[in-house]
Amino acid sequence: MKFTEAKLEQAFIELLAQEGYPHHLGNTISRQPDEVLIEEDLRSFLLSQYTHEGITATEVESIILQIKSLPNSDLYESNKKFIRMLADGFILKREDHTQKDIYIELIDYKGLSPHLQAEEDKLLSIAAEKQANYPEDKNTYKFVNQLEIEGEEKRIPDGIIYVNGLPLVVFEFKSAIREEATIYDAFKQLTVRYQRDIPELFKYNAFCVISDGVNNKAGSFFAAYEFYYAWRRISGLKKDVDGIDSMYTLIQGMFHKNRLRDLVRNFIYIPDASKKDEKIVCRYPQYYASRALFENIKAAQKPEGNGKGGTYFGATGCGKSFTMLFLTRLLMKSEYFGSPTIILITDRTDLDDQLSGQFTNAKKFVGDDTIISVESRAQLRESVQGRESGGVFLTTIHKFTEDTKLLSERTNVICISDEAHRSQINLDQKVRVTDKGVTKSFGFAKYLHDSLPNATFVGFTGTPIDATLDVFGQVVDAYTMTESVKDEITVRIVYEGRAAKVILKNTELEKIEKYYQSAAEAGANDYQIEQSKKETANMYAILGDPDRLKALAKDFVTHYENRIAEGSSIKGKALFVSSSREIAYDLWKEIIKLRPYWNEKRAAIEGVELSDKEKRELKPIEQIKMIMTRGKDDPKEMYDMLGTKEYRKELDRQFKNEKSNFKIAIVVDMWLTGFDVPFLDSIYIDKPIQQHNLIQTISRVNRKFEGKNKGLVVDYIGIKKQMNLALAKYNKGDEDNFEDIAQSLVVVRDHLDLLAKLLHQFDSRKYFNGSTLEQLNTLNLAAEYVQKTKELETRFMGLVKRLKAAYDICSGSGQLTQQERDYVHFYLAVRSIVFKLTKGGAPDTAQMNARVREMIKDALKSDGVEEIFKLGEEEESEQDLFDEEYLAKIDKIKLPNTKIKLLQKLLAQVIGELRKVNKVKGIDFSRKMESLVSRYNQRDENDVFRSEVFEEMAEQLTNMIWEVRSEFNAGEELGIDFEEKAFYDILLELCTKYDFTYPEDKLVDLSKAVKGLVDSKAKFPDWNKRDDIKSALKVGLILLLDEFGYPPVERDEVYVEIFEQAENFKKFNSTKYLK
Repeated sequence: MKFTEAKLEQAFIELLAQEGYPHHLGNTISRQPDEVLIEEDLRSFLLSQYTHEGITATEVESIILQIKSLPNSDLYESNKKFIRMLADGFILKREDHTQKDIYIELIDYKGLSPHLQAEEDKLLSIAAEKQANYPEDKNTYKFVNQLEIEGEEKRIPDGIIYVNGLPLVVFEFKSAIREEATIYDAFKQLTVRYQRDIPELFKYNAFCVISDGVNNKAGSFFAAYEFYYAWRRISGLKKDVDGIDSMYTLIQGMFHKNRLRDLVRNFIYIPDASKKDEKIVCRYPQYYASRALFENIKAAQKPEGNGKGGTYFGATGCGKSFTMLFLTRLLMKSEYFGSPTIILITDRTDLDDQLSGQFTNAKKFVGDDTIISVESRAQLRESVQGRESGGVFLTTIHKFTEDTKLLSERTNVICISDEAHRSQINLDQKVRVTDKGVTKSFGFAKYLHDSLPNATFVGFTGTPIDATLDVFGQVVDAYTMTESVKDEITVRIVYEGRAAKVILKNTELEKIEKYYQSAAEAGANDYQIEQSKKETANMYAILGDPDRLKALAKDFVTHYENRIAEGSSIKGKALFVSSSREIAYDLWKEIIKLRPYWNEKRAAIEGVELSDKEKRELKPIEQIKMIMTRGKDDPKEMYDMLGTKEYRKELDRQFKNEKSNFKIAIVVDMWLTGFDVPFLDSIYIDKPIQQHNLIQTISRVNRKFEGKNKGLVVDYIGIKKQMNLALAKYNKGDEDNFEDIAQSLVVVRDHLDLLAKLLHQFDSRKYFNGSTLEQLNTLNLAAEYVQKTKELETRFMGLVKRLKAAYDICSGSGQLTQQERDYVHFYLAVRSIVFKLTKGGAPDTAQMNARVREMIKDALKSDGVEEIFKLGEEEESEQDLFDEEYLAKIDKIKLPNTKIKLLQKLLAQVIGELRKVNKVKGIDFSRKMESLVSRYNQRDENDVFRSEVFEEMAEQLTNMIWEVRSEFNAGEELGIDFEEKAFYDILLELCTKYDFTYPEDKLVDLSKAVKGLVDSKAKFPDWNKRDDIKSALKVGLILLLDEFGYPPVERDEVYVEIFEQAENFKKFNSTKYLK
């Protein structure tokens, strides 16, 4: 029995029926074939809802006619007008002019927070021309499937939710079991076929749902596919769900009747003016955060409350500005608050253009014409003091903190801070003595409390520092980076450590670590402040060292160009964060020495085609620019290059244009917060950044963009520890959101090895050293070879897909040999051909062809072995311990002692990995190695220079490495896994040690049982510190061994040794073993 599309449809019918949406078949609905409204439902709702106002049948007909007459020709504008009527209601001008006009709402919103009715001139109005009295009724909900609609062609949407005869939600289903049918196909069906053939349906659409039962997403009809999202929460409680469960949370979350009405009324934002047909349907974190904050603000409002409206902790990049907008609408429309005044404070020096642009373009949505970006404290005072209600004022922390004079004593003032507290958080006063005299400044809270003593304060943050909570109150709702990546709202952030490339001594890194410590302690007393200054000066001396900057410039240019050549960067945009203006300028000069043409003005990169409009918009500009304010003592070249504030705004605009020649921005403090460029995918950090700022900084690269699956953070200074501390502080789950380059290198090399074995009978040599035609022919023959059997084809395609995902992450690291790169591109090219033959359109061909052409031009280059000498010294140069390529590199080393030392070091690491799980075998191999090394060290003087002795030793060490590797899989012959084999070995060893025999088959069963017992008893992280668990484990082991009749002799030591192995196993159980 198959779970077909029809079965999925039936599942939705049943689940929606539970939420109160009765099912109706399309052919039972009374209507004309080309009509999409159920007019009878709308008519009866309006007549019953407004019977007390004496609405007439003619007036109702005039409303229906007005709705139906919205044109199909401009679908976006018609939908915009309809959504506004739906959310805000409208005024019905009476047919009898002596009667009072009626405020009409097309949905009964009873039970939701009451709205203020907008002033008449702000609402749409409908003129009408008879009277009827009907008993009171409520909304009519229906879920209709298989409704045939006649348009350009007849179309049958899978499902439509009707409320009062209005088709608000359209569903499209695809089968979960047909691999070729995806929810992307459902999206295309809605936005291409249905839009073309039955546009009438989408004039009234609030949002769409696409589902295959496992993937369930909702989004605006006008949005791109990547902006359709799952709804993973019900009733505000966090529930992390995937797959089939997300179908339940979507229906119970979005389609609870109160929530659906609330979404339609308050959470669909259409800008006042838009060139891009924007319509934003809120995502679940935005909905729950806005609602939670709204209720919290109600409770906190003075005089009854304490004025702390709450803190919202939302991952950077997850749409906090929209959450603020939705919250602002709720507050402004609320009857309870009676049209409050809202002050929005951000922490940027220049007001966030994106935020102010968004708010000033939302006057109709917010319901207030006074939405102003305030230029000064005086203008803010003037605006706020003269009004009793209403108004949204956007300002920066710097304008707000010009003085502490009273702005307003009203209680219906709500102050929303967007990361503003980062600059100044507490109530403390700071006194600074300068040559101009004494200046006093206060913490953020002081300015707030003195200026607006009775206001309610709300904080939005991506990085809650403790003092945030003092000002705004507890975290009311949170949404982490991990959740954001899971919901596909942001992309993963990948970490690549390159500090070792530019800082050669560990002592230098230690000095930077000292800087961090002193920065954390600074301010406690004068000595520490003085110490902090010294550490800072030390650090700048290290980072600005001319030799280091030369190495840094060289490594950056190579790394950046590799990423471009590999097609790993979407649009080639990168931010470089430097530690000071002077160092940034020196670095820029070093980069320009290496790449003078980066300083030449061009409209776009060579080969990029520009439209006439783009030619007008894009000014010729250099490829690399510094973004910072001018300093009065800057050298002339630097001063001229930095330009004015207006010039910086132009640079901002150019960087945000994907075709602009401006690709690399060197920054110090600017553009690190509130600067959104979705296609920015690389950030290079050469500045010690404090924890709360670090998350903001690295989040510049986590924005979503078509074709972008990750953001890369390249670390030149050793921020990894700070990054982990920051992540641990802000969310326990977020450490998993960073993928290390080292892990990806292991995956790439493993997959190259697996692919080489898979194609070992295929001769690919002509691809690497033949003529162009021979290379092409080899690719085609390879594609033919992998299609020999379906199993081979599926395995090959799967391996290359994973290889590419890992290669994208580490391609710029410089740790792959040219040969490895060439093989990667060979396999990618073969996959593209197979993909084209089987699916029609090949992925990544543009990237591939460019790379393959380049590869043909270049001869194969052998790679240096510099990273071998760093084995085990830096986390960043972590190796796959069993990488044959790596061993081959060691084998090529001409210095015999170095070679032996490296093999020895590698073997020690390999044994260390084994010992973490299998103590017995670990000790056994350690002894063998000691014996081997000892024999080598005590060799005869005559043998010291004999090459065969070195070769023999190298061979023995290499063989032992492979012996250890085979130990990781040794349990397979016995039918047990690596961890069970560890217990098998200790049980077997005890037989020998205490001279007793025990049947081997029972030994296998016993090792499985022991491992199962240890897993079940010691599942808490702190189990080895808890005597109760250790005692229970000991007792459990004794009983289990007794049950199996082991040992057959009375020896207490046996229990002790098995327990030691159990402790050892659990201690390292989180380690990832190399199979």
